[in-house]
Amino acid sequence: MKYGARNKLTAKVTSVKKGDVMALVKFQVIDPGEMASVLTTESVDDLGLKPGDEVQLFIKAIHVLPVKE
Repeated sequence: MKYGARNKLTAKVTSVKKGDVMALVKFQVIDPGEMASVLTTESVDDLGLKPGDEVQLFIKAIHVLPVKE
């Protein structure tokens, strides 16, 4: 099966807290796959980004899609 999300991290389920309608599932990241970001050239220049730089990635998303195969 194919998934729409292109970026993925391998993770281990560490806890499951079930409510009546929703559940909170926590994960420990095992294999931090490759991530990509699209930003303006001006932002790249302002940050002075170049290969080999160490940065922090803040992931802003509305969905985390757990997949168990």
